[in-house]
Amino acid sequence: MTEKLRKRLITVLKIGVSAALIYFIFTKIDFKEVANTLEKSNPFYLILGVLLVAISKVLASFRLNLYFHQIDVKITHLSNLKLYLLGMFYNLFLPGGIGGDAYKGYVIQKQYKSGTKKVVSVLLLDRLSGMLLIFIYACICAFLINNPIFTEVIWIFILGIPLSIGVFWFLHKRFFSYTLPIFWKSIGYSALVQFSQLVCILCVLKSLSIDLNIFEYLFVFLISSIVSVVPLTIGGIGSREITFLYGAKWLGLEVNTSIGISLTFFLITALISFLGVFYHFKKPKLEVIET
Repeated sequence: MTEKLRKRLITVLKIGVSAALIYFIFTKIDFKEVANTLEKSNPFYLILGVLLVAISKVLASFRLNLYFHQIDVKITHLSNLKLYLLGMFYNLFLPGGIGGDAYKGYVIQKQYKSGTKKVVSVLLLDRLSGMLLIFIYACICAFLINNPIFTEVIWIFILGIPLSIGVFWFLHKRFFSYTLPIFWKSIGYSALVQFSQLVCILCVLKSLSIDLNIFEYLFVFLISSIVSVVPLTIGGIGSREITFLYGAKWLGLEVNTSIGISLTFFLITALISFLGVFYHFKKPKLEVIET
């Protein structure tokens, strides 16, 4: 099997999984009720949510550039932001082509010859840094939820935070020592990135006039963010919604509202990602920081 054929088969499989999940979700909810919920939303808070997601993406690009600088790829933040936006566009809108992370890695390695292993490593560490903070925030939300499901095992969430940070630090020190100097800076950026997205969800909740079970909704959102990273669907489509569906049932939340929240966040993310289309037609030139 050729590499080109393998990629096409993987793409078809992802599209199939996404379609199957979306179909399954629509058989379990009242789509008209979801639409009615979204129609009643307050546009002011939705616009604020868009701005917060945009800010989170800028911060995420700064975090990635920290890692790039550690492998002597000292490009400007603006250049990296353009490349980051293009990668977002590829991840969501061109699933049949090259993936966003793969494209960024290809461009960096081609221009700076930093070594494929190091380029792949920093791209992976950048993703893991974000996942770590999602996990930490999920633990905090679980601690604040007044539900027997969580209170009986609250010690797991309390221990999970320092343990996860310790494991991630050991990973840097043992296998990627050249990135250790920016460990805490990357954690700081990740904290701001995920916090911005959490505030975005708070804005979505506010726009839908939801004042109850706030931490439950935030917890489900964080878990859905982890699930959506698993490369089984196109841009996380379907996997995030299925998590909201079962998370809502598990925690006693309103299912149609939960799906509405998930779809709203996806549309906001898609809107920001589409900005990268400009750099698809005019590839960004990577400028080096002058010393």
